[in-house]
Amino acid sequence: MAGSMRQRGRDAWQLRVYAGRDAQTGRKRYVERTVRGTKREASKALASLIVESERFTPQSGAKGTFEALLREWLDLAAPSFSPRTVSTTRQYIDTAIAPALGAVPAAKLTASDLDRFYGQLLANGAGRFPYAPATVRRVHGIIRRALGQGVRWGWISHNPALDASPPRVPARELSPPTPDELVCLFRMAQEVDPALAAFILLAGSTGARRGELIALRWRDVDLDGELLTISRGIVEADGELIEKDTKTHQTRRVSLDPDTTAALVAHRSWSEANAESAGTAISDDSFVFSHAPDGSTPWRPDSTSRAFRVLCMQAGVSGVRLHDLRHYVATRLLSSGIDVRTVAGRLGHRNPATTLNVYAHFVPEVDGEAAGVLGDIFRKALDTSGPSG
Repeated sequence: MAGSMRQRGRDAWQLRVYAGRDAQTGRKRYVERTVRGTKREASKALASLIVESERFTPQSGAKGTFEALLREWLDLAAPSFSPRTVSTTRQYIDTAIAPALGAVPAAKLTASDLDRFYGQLLANGAGRFPYAPATVRRVHGIIRRALGQGVRWGWISHNPALDASPPRVPARELSPPTPDELVCLFRMAQEVDPALAAFILLAGSTGARRGELIALRWRDVDLDGELLTISRGIVEADGELIEKDTKTHQTRRVSLDPDTTAALVAHRSWSEANAESAGTAISDDSFVFSHAPDGSTPWRPDSTSRAFRVLCMQAGVSGVRLHDLRHYVATRLLSSGIDVRTVAGRLGHRNPATTLNVYAHFVPEVDGEAAGVLGDIFRKALDTSGPSG
């Protein structure tokens, strides 16, 4: 399989590999890619592209089906996905996408095919229950990315998903709990499940994700320095618990307030007493939240959310999800005038713009203060400039 490269600027090279002729049109097909680096590095990239193109260029009608493309794409993308994302993506392919569109040649798939498919999902789902618009958008994302890879591989010349019209998802109104509701939940948990009480207070003071809190080990908790190190997360995929890095692949340190620290101290004491009564001990490697006496296994994500829902029912608090404690932290901090970079860092957002996109409408008090500051500056300038005329 022939390939070529040409320089497109300083340290930029365009690679082009001939990938045979299209089975339907007879036209020549090429796989193109732009890389940066030295000429030697570009040559190595070209060699890799040739090998990749030979591997993924369809050699028969079966190889060129949309299902074949989906499977090849997922195999390529899986290492960069979380285990849960891989599992969920494979489930959507197996239950929804492949049965409806899998036999269609990738080169013949059209935007209208996709729009009809999305309409079927909204009406009937995968044969049992209708899909919500947000779920259809998720399916659309899988299809779009797979077809995008098909373009890069030379399977198809255009990505029809870019022209499709998946349903719009109505913006969900955020409804974080009030401080009184959070206190109510904390006190109820203290009576029925002290460990859950510590978990709730930690979630409501750090804004950490559920999986991040479940993944905490005692070595991550500095009770003397009142600091929490968040570097891992727990996800459930195909029934198994998997420990991985955080969603943004970054470690962050979060300060703890005295009340949260005191709750963790009490939880540590309870955990040590429970371990001692079972003839074992808690170590720095033990999970902070564990049903095992020695802390060797973490809580399960779904079970934790279920326990929180039951607690809300017992406390008479409605419409609050465990994830809403994360929203509680963000909205309360922003409404109190804490700068968005600090809030983003606490939540574990890689980019403060993400925080603003979600929570911008929760900063009216701060915007009012900004207007007052500007008004004062203008008034002082007006007073010192003297009368006009």
